[in-house]
Amino acid sequence: MRGARVFAYGATAGLVADRLLGDPRRGHPVAGFGRAAAAVERRLWRDHRGRGALHTLVCAGAAVGAAALAARAVRRTPGAAVALTAAVTWSVVGGTSLGREARSIGAALDAGDVEAARKRLPHLCGRDPQALDGPGIARAVVESVAENTSDAVVGALVWGALAGVPGLAGFRAVNTLDAMVGHRSPRHRRFGWASARLDDVAGWPGARLTAALAVAAGGRPAQAVRAWRADAGRHPSPNAGPVEAAFAGALGVRLGGTLAYGGRVEHRPVLNGAGGRDVSVERGDIERAVRLSRRVGVLALVVCAAGRLAAERLVAGRPAGRASTERGRA
Repeated sequence: MRGARVFAYGATAGLVADRLLGDPRRGHPVAGFGRAAAAVERRLWRDHRGRGALHTLVCAGAAVGAAALAARAVRRTPGAAVALTAAVTWSVVGGTSLGREARSIGAALDAGDVEAARKRLPHLCGRDPQALDGPGIARAVVESVAENTSDAVVGALVWGALAGVPGLAGFRAVNTLDAMVGHRSPRHRRFGWASARLDDVAGWPGARLTAALAVAAGGRPAQAVRAWRADAGRHPSPNAGPVEAAFAGALGVRLGGTLAYGGRVEHRPVLNGAGGRDVSVERGDIERAVRLSRRVGVLALVVCAAGRLAAERLVAGRPAGRASTERGRA
């Protein structure tokens, strides 16, 4: 069985497992990686970019190396290769947990329990919940759903299509390191620089694919394209900007503006300000964002699997059209 089919079958099974079961309840590999990375950080930490780069190399390199060895061990057994791809896909994507957290906060807001929503928000994003009222929490949820659709689903699928199991594991490792040390705290401003920059590079293709699929699946393609083109470049993140802008246009809402992280206030540009309205719990904007995220995830699987298959045929010297003709003659 060729690699494209292994990826297609395995990634599909992994996404189905995520949809049915959510994240593994115990022994989550990503949590284990996080504990190991924290232990490495305790040994290597210095307020220096070089030490941070070494931390990134050791942690991400170990994840990719272990995944490569596992893939090599099963490469001659198609069933085992598919099972490994499925297991790794299930462990690195998080679309179902993302939707569950978003919906639980939306339900609290819908019931008028802002305090309960504040308690749940840290499970989804790093905003300071005490600085947010109900509409602010709802906007934070929609923005987090948009950004994490790329980080928790599409980006992993893109790298899985490009590099198989090592790509899946490597992307999640880099993204996890960015979440752990890539923020601008005094401790990590220099140490986390390498992880943050590597995450920007790794997330670039998945973010653009996520934005493009949000345009296709959101119901307002012209508005989504307009918001993406006009506003994405003004966002401080090179990857969150296109995704959040496209989601804002696709949903017909305004995102961005003033927010707070750990006591630090940021004034970000408004996304889709010309054609959107404020995020509203009453209009079901959180639920609409979750549904859009799910559609984008399914489309990403189709695009990535088809792209891997087309690339494999081209490399083998059998473009899809010629291969179909040969099968028809046979």
